[in-house]
Amino acid sequence: MRYSLGMEEPTRDHGPQPLEQLMTQWNLTNHGMVKASAEQLNHKQVQKARSGRQLTLHLMQKVTRAFNAAVVAGLDKETRAAFVEYPHRQLFSYAKNHDPAWRDPNEAILPPPPSA
Repeated sequence: MRYSLGMEEPTRDHGPQPLEQLMTQWNLTNHGMVKASAEQLNHKQVQKARSGRQLTLHLMQKVTRAFNAAVVAGLDKETRAAFVEYPHRQLFSYAKNHDPAWRDPNEAILPPPPSA
């Protein structure tokens, strides 16, 4: 694709994603997500998702399914019933229909932050 002078070049790097913050809040690691995934997901794909490298819709959905599975795996039976799965559009700021004003429906069941 050709661009004339003055046009902004599109970027594939969107900066840190909401996924990064949620993984930190849920105490998840890249390895934990890869391990929880029932699909072929690797550490490099999770790292790209966290850092904001633009992903295809298919990969965004795959990462979202792994994220939800990893969160559920860490919850006890009582809390699992209250868990609301995250949609991909809330984990990635560049996804279609992303709402920056969205509030996390799982705030009440988030684990306490680790003490320093």
